[in-house]
Order: sequence, then structure tokens, then C-alpha cells
Amino acid sequence: MGALLWLTIPVLAAIAATLYAGWAARNNRKNVGDVEELAGYTRFREAMERARTDTDAAA
Repeated sequence: MGALLWLTIPVLAAIAATLYAGWAARNNRKNVGDVEELAGYTRFREAMERARTDTDAAA
């Protein structure tokens, strides 16, 4: 009987871990979409290009 009790502890821990992993992995934020993400990356890349040309012109 004692062995069965000790077996329930890891089983309950595994169930709790599974439930927590499912809860933590759910998607909380709204999907932004690839179009907005790519537009943001394009703006970033253009800003980096401007910064590099400004630095090159100053040198």
C-alpha cells in the first residue's frame, strides 16, 4: 500500500505538469499576421540603411 501511495506522487506531478504546459503554451496575444511583421521588419531594415549611409557620409 505504501508503494502505491509513493507512485501516486509522480503520477499527480506528471498530470499537473501536463496541465501547466498546456496552459502556458496557449496563445495569449492576438495574431498579428505576417504582413504586419514583415512591414515592421522592412521599416527596421530601411532605418538601418539610413543610419549606415549617414555614418558613411559623415566620415
